Amino acid sequence: MSSEEEMSQTSSASSSSSNLSTSHFIGRKEDIVKAGRVTKLVNGCRDVLVVHHQGQLYAMDVHCYHSGGALQYGDIEEFNGRLCIVCPWHKYKITLAEGESLYQAVDDPTAKPLRTYWRSKGVKQRVHKVTEVNGDVYVTLNDSGEAIESDVYQTEKYRRASLKAKPKAKPKT
Repeated sequence: MSSEEEMSQTSSASSSSSNLSTSHFIGRKEDIVKAGRVTKLVNGCRDVLVVHHQGQLYAMDVHCYHSGGALQYGDIEEFNGRLCIVCPWHKYKITLAEGESLYQAVDDPTAKPLRTYWRSKGVKQRVHKVTEVNGDVYVTLNDSGEAIESDVYQTEKYRRASLKAKPKAKPKT
């Protein structure tokens, strides 16, 4: 598929004619690869994190669905074969591709040794489509009408509060 066809497919992926189905320029791929992560206010309404990891680009809401933690500072780890970003505030694990929250479950807490396994809480973090065209990276916002828990942190009220609460940068020593 040519870059033009890929861009055309991305732009028409949603049948909605709203601004949400429009592809938004994020930056040059080479710059995103170098940085590893980029955050951007998209369409004036959505704070998005774009992550480059193992040759793939992923996009999701920048604030963790649980308490609004800044996911751009989270580690990327693999759990049960799935790449996740780990929220730096409370260690919630969110899959990069689907936005699912994973946790370790136990069938029988009285059994020794304790046997745990990974389970999903379902999609909790809104993820967005990433497209690359001729070295430029675009995000198409996920305009699913279904409410997702990370949506609560995409309000102007929260955005102003989080700007006030940002820690001051520590001077380099």
